[in-house]
Amino acid sequence: MAKGIHTELTFETAIETSLLEDGGYVKGQSTDFNADLGIFPKYVIAFLKNSQPKQWEKLVNIHKDAVENKVIQRLLKELDTQGTLHVLRNGFTDYGVKFNMAFFRPESTLNPEAEVLYNKNHLAVTRQLYYQRKGKNSLDMVISLNGLPIATIELKNQFSGQNISNAKKQYQFDREATEPIFQFKKRTLVHFAVDADECEMTTKLAGKKTRYLPFNLGANNGAGNPVNPNGYRTAYLWEYVLAKDSFMDIIGKFLHLNVEVYELNGVKKKKETMIFPRFHQMEVVRKLTKDAKVKGAGQNYLIQHSAGSGKSNSIAWLSYRLSSLHNKQNQRVFDSVIVITDRKVLDSQLQNTIYQFEHKQGVVQKIDKNSQQLADAITAGSNIIITTLQKFPFIIEKIGELEAKKYAIIVDEAHSSQGGEGTKKLKEVLSAKSLEDAILEDVHSGLDEDAEDQIRKSMEARGKQDNLSFFAFTATPKPKTIEVFGTPNKEGIPKPFHLYSMKQAIEEGFILDVLQNYTTYKTYFKLSKEIEDDPKVNKKQASRAIGRFMSLHPHNLAQKTEVIIEHFRQVVSKKIGGKAKAMLVTGSRLHAVRYKEEFDKYIKDKGYTDIKTVVAFSGKVIYDVYPEGVTEVELNGFKEKELPQKFASDEYQLLLVADKYQTGFDQPLLHTMYVDKKLSGVKCVQTLSRLNRMHAGKEDTFILDFANDTEDILNSFQPYYELTTVEGTTDPNQLYDLKTEIEKGQVIWESEIDNFCNVFFKSAKALSAKEQGKLNAFIDPAIERFKQLPEENSKDDVIGTEITQDNFKHALQTFTKLYSFLTQIMPFSDVELEKLFTYSRFLLKKLPRKNQQDRFQLGDEVSLEYYRLQRVAEQNIAMESKGEYGLETIDGAGIRMNKEEQEALSEIINVLNNRFGTEFTAGDKLIFDQVIDDMVEDEKLAVQAKNNTIDNFKFGFNDAYLEKWIGRMEQNEDIFSKIMDNKEFDNIVRAYILKEVYERLNK
Repeated sequence: MAKGIHTELTFETAIETSLLEDGGYVKGQSTDFNADLGIFPKYVIAFLKNSQPKQWEKLVNIHKDAVENKVIQRLLKELDTQGTLHVLRNGFTDYGVKFNMAFFRPESTLNPEAEVLYNKNHLAVTRQLYYQRKGKNSLDMVISLNGLPIATIELKNQFSGQNISNAKKQYQFDREATEPIFQFKKRTLVHFAVDADECEMTTKLAGKKTRYLPFNLGANNGAGNPVNPNGYRTAYLWEYVLAKDSFMDIIGKFLHLNVEVYELNGVKKKKETMIFPRFHQMEVVRKLTKDAKVKGAGQNYLIQHSAGSGKSNSIAWLSYRLSSLHNKQNQRVFDSVIVITDRKVLDSQLQNTIYQFEHKQGVVQKIDKNSQQLADAITAGSNIIITTLQKFPFIIEKIGELEAKKYAIIVDEAHSSQGGEGTKKLKEVLSAKSLEDAILEDVHSGLDEDAEDQIRKSMEARGKQDNLSFFAFTATPKPKTIEVFGTPNKEGIPKPFHLYSMKQAIEEGFILDVLQNYTTYKTYFKLSKEIEDDPKVNKKQASRAIGRFMSLHPHNLAQKTEVIIEHFRQVVSKKIGGKAKAMLVTGSRLHAVRYKEEFDKYIKDKGYTDIKTVVAFSGKVIYDVYPEGVTEVELNGFKEKELPQKFASDEYQLLLVADKYQTGFDQPLLHTMYVDKKLSGVKCVQTLSRLNRMHAGKEDTFILDFANDTEDILNSFQPYYELTTVEGTTDPNQLYDLKTEIEKGQVIWESEIDNFCNVFFKSAKALSAKEQGKLNAFIDPAIERFKQLPEENSKDDVIGTEITQDNFKHALQTFTKLYSFLTQIMPFSDVELEKLFTYSRFLLKKLPRKNQQDRFQLGDEVSLEYYRLQRVAEQNIAMESKGEYGLETIDGAGIRMNKEEQEALSEIINVLNNRFGTEFTAGDKLIFDQVIDDMVEDEKLAVQAKNNTIDNFKFGFNDAYLEKWIGRMEQNEDIFSKIMDNKEFDNIVRAYILKEVYERLNK
């Protein structure tokens, strides 16, 4: 036995033994599996005969000797059209004979026969199942229910040198999604990748696009799993989750198919997603229902689940459970479940999810008319009632009249109030003549009192009611809310009943850490100035526009407007593949209106066509410019309810808000927030958290705060967000100290960095598989050198210590984090730093990790490509080969040039200066580089150059020449103006660029 301790075989055996001895499973055989059909026909027939003998006899009389084949064919057709989940819950019919394909445990014990049928389910675990129609690949484990495969498991044991990453890659690259067993929805419902420490799962195999979700318990309010004194950290998976009663419960009452219908280019499309609960979702629903079953009505529960936790699904599952919950006396615990939310999507989601469980309409009643409709639904005892926050006081009053009935009230506070309309009638500012008046009016208008406060006050006013249980979901509970809804611990201190922290959501990759790149204007100004003045960290000529406001301290809106617009255009607009958006949070409604005026004026004066603003505020604002008052609708030119959709389009980039959309607004493309309003406490967390939503290609966020101190922001986040950190003022030159420290280890070689970057930034086109292979080849030698360093070291002191694996890795992480932060302040360029940064990001992903905390999340393919394209567009990376691989040198714009070409480029600057009395410097050649590079990348020109003489080529060249200059006009307005205004100047430049482009395209 000792011999097998380091193998996956031992791991498999431990799981199988647990499931067979304690989990309610039977042992399956791979030989019983039909790879062509993707099911276990033998088990299907045995289950039907054993559990439904009368129905089987009827079909025998109809089909005679062909009965087994006919039943299997009918079942396969249902699986292919309706899907496994539907068939398990609803069965199938053949020649008028209805068969169940699974029996689920009922809520009450009034029907003894139901328990007998439940025990007839055939839940099997099969090891090393050969699943291919043609081939010999096998799966480590497959779980089947009554002959239908419902889960696959790929196992890795760290003792054998592999971990969960290898299991995921196996699914991505070695498991063909076209094989019957893997076909989405039609066969297996979930796929687990498991090692001794971690577990992840997916419901759809899609090659390298397969998306995995963590399925871990969480440790210390973060990601991963705690140490298990009795065995594997992941033992909860097979000892608890996959055990028969638990897994049957998940299939019967959690799993559901989410169908999203949308329109693309006038064509309606359908997106289907199989939803399997994440561990914290499953656990909170089970714990709440277990507690309510024992204690009955009259309890309060606070569920503190971070953004990104899937609260909509948790609420849907809980609603269904509570509506059918029975106590030990087989009595319903609640007569009705009332869900209070402002989320429109939750209504249809509840309807669709619960319909899949019950397969009947009318379980969920939406209240969308008036209070009488709500009163009728409550009186009638509708199973699940969904209504809005505005009707909450009425609900409390109405329920008070029906004390004989018991109610569960689920409060969804995640999307409470778009500016307070749902919770307090807003006062219109009808007489404000100045900014100060407007600010005072807004401050005292009660906007900071949200749904949470109103609900709490309504409850406190009536006192505790024994027929009501409250289930409050929120990411950011206020202290008073915790007092009212919290569950007292042993010391009597109220705490959330269940917690899924921001820390865990961030570490599991569901939301971004918005404080990672948080900076006050004071810090921003100081850093920008240092970058501007420091010859060592020299900014690019292309970003000269930013230099214009470095000396301005933004005391007025016009100066802040310039800071914001230019920062957005220079830095933010290139994020998320060029799709990034920003929000400006203003101090009052009048502020929002004034900012809108300033922004639009500045954009118009500059002639910018790539940025457009939209504003959000409530009511009507009256001041000098608008004596009759102006509304959001009038300024935007479209209806209020259209704003989220309009802002999501490519037309708008900047959203200016006054309290509206600071909470409950999901726009994943929001990357940057400019804050010009005092924020604190819950409102601060809710506001800044608008940025935390994930999106393909979104790697970070940025906050520029004009109004708050770092310490105040940190204090606001601390109660909800463990291990919160905010960067203080940083010296850009620390980058060079860190670079020196990194170089001491002799792990990274300059030649490998050069060759990596030459491939990575080769062009704006996607990297081929061969090129990605080369990237690995340039990183792997550094991995081997890293392994030769001594391991141990304290992370407290990096610089000045002996180089070990610990401090090398820490220095590399600090360098990449700092460099990333500084490039958010403004685009600056030091070629060597940029190359080291790019190489280091990918090296860090491949360095061996020591423990759960030492983890680096791998980005997806889209993120990698967005990052690469952003860098190509932004930096024009300069790579220099040392000649080791025979590559030509590359100039400052990423253009391959030999020495003579570089000298010629400098010479053209001298010619222009001498001829026209200009004062262009060597740095100004950058604009020529960029225009040449733009033309070389033009595929149409490339074809023309290869098939024509230079005299014929110039006709096509001339068509593209002006277009490329216009695209670069804002990067050097002096040269652009000369080209447009001076024909002789233009002819010299045009002739030079024609020659360069033609020669390069024909090399």
